Amino acid sequence: MEFFNTLSDLLWTYIVITMLVGCALYFTWNLRAAQFTMLPTMLKNLFRPSDQPLESIGNRKISSFQAFAISLSSRVGTGNLAGVASAIFIGGPGAVFWMWVMALLGAATAFMEATLAQLFKRHGKDSFYGGPAYYMKYGLKQPWMGILFACLIIYGFGLSNQIVQSNTLCDALSNSFHVPMQYVAGGLALLTLAIIFGGIHRIARFCAMIVPFMALGYIVLALYILVANITEIPAMLSLIVRSAFGWEQAAGGAVGIAVMQGVKRGLFSNEAGEGSAPNAAATATIPHPVYQGLLQSLGVFADTLVICTCTAFIILLSGLYADGSDGIILTGHAMEHHLGSFGGWFLLAAIFLFAYSTIIANYFYGETNVRYICDKPWAITLFRCMSGVVVLMGGFMSLQQAWSIVDLAMALMTITNLIAVLLLSRYAFRLLKDFKEQRKQGKEPVFNPDLFPEADLEGWK
Repeated sequence: MEFFNTLSDLLWTYIVITMLVGCALYFTWNLRAAQFTMLPTMLKNLFRPSDQPLESIGNRKISSFQAFAISLSSRVGTGNLAGVASAIFIGGPGAVFWMWVMALLGAATAFMEATLAQLFKRHGKDSFYGGPAYYMKYGLKQPWMGILFACLIIYGFGLSNQIVQSNTLCDALSNSFHVPMQYVAGGLALLTLAIIFGGIHRIARFCAMIVPFMALGYIVLALYILVANITEIPAMLSLIVRSAFGWEQAAGGAVGIAVMQGVKRGLFSNEAGEGSAPNAAATATIPHPVYQGLLQSLGVFADTLVICTCTAFIILLSGLYADGSDGIILTGHAMEHHLGSFGGWFLLAAIFLFAYSTIIANYFYGETNVRYICDKPWAITLFRCMSGVVVLMGGFMSLQQAWSIVDLAMALMTITNLIAVLLLSRYAFRLLKDFKEQRKQGKEPVFNPDLFPEADLEGWK
């Protein structure tokens, strides 16, 4: 594991953070800050961007909201509970500030990758499919790069990320019910197999049903805690800002640690630039690619600026962030500080919903890319069985072992994806321009594939 840690730290310190920030600034500038200026459009079209096309295509297609829910299922996971706590534990309160910065800028990156995934999507038997591997193959004309990314996301999301989600969930359930983690992992693996063997439509329905419920419940509880501690909020915000720039830190490297943790755990949570969410974005049946790009930007805001912030505020308002606890244990102590035993039980329910929905969404990302490499029934069945095995493994590994593997996977995926998005960025810029021009003319934007005669746009023909 030492090798994974060393390689991961080198990649994050010298390459990944530079690329994430640089690309996010470049995209924000060229999109004219669309992630902010078009926020009303995002909210307006959250549930109804694809009504007309769906009427003529049939009920087997994936709606824009369902695709959004799948991607949000992956974003809203243990990173929102344990990941935020770890960032604060290692990087201090200032890590929260850098998570916010990356979310605000990273929403532009999320727009870019989701729009490209929609543009280069392909027709499938029951729904569209696509993602970074597909825009690398059909957009960049580099199939080898698509295979590389597909292998990375299968390893990163389809396998190693599942261990983190499973480990956190098994640990929480084991501690609460005094059942060995291995038994919990076995039950979780069986439950996972029951969902994923139902295919993409069962996954889409599951995510569309569970995501709004779990997110709203958590937000309502956090708002209650904020209201109960309203007089302490100004001091907490001041602490976050002061810590972000090292004005209170005695150690010279404190700012760097805060930035590193904020960016790393922010990316693990909202996934902007990592190349995972575009796999879900590509499945939607919508009239114009920009619609899904905007919704994916909204997903970054919902994940980091809302749900991660809820966790951060709960922890910081408890004053327990320096008591030596890490991860989900720290979040649990903070919940119990505010709400007594009810807080512990609520957190247990939140962990189950957040982690399990993420396991299901991560599986879908892995399957999409398995299909890219080998679209044979035996390959899909094998991957589904492997998914059950890695969920089971979560009950037999430590959290730090799992994090070491995931951090390296995130770094490699992000580097590969951002290179492709940069090289294809002209398509997304032109799509946004076309979308805005149609709206100015009072039209419902509809994409015309003739806009890009040089591109292979099989999914739009």
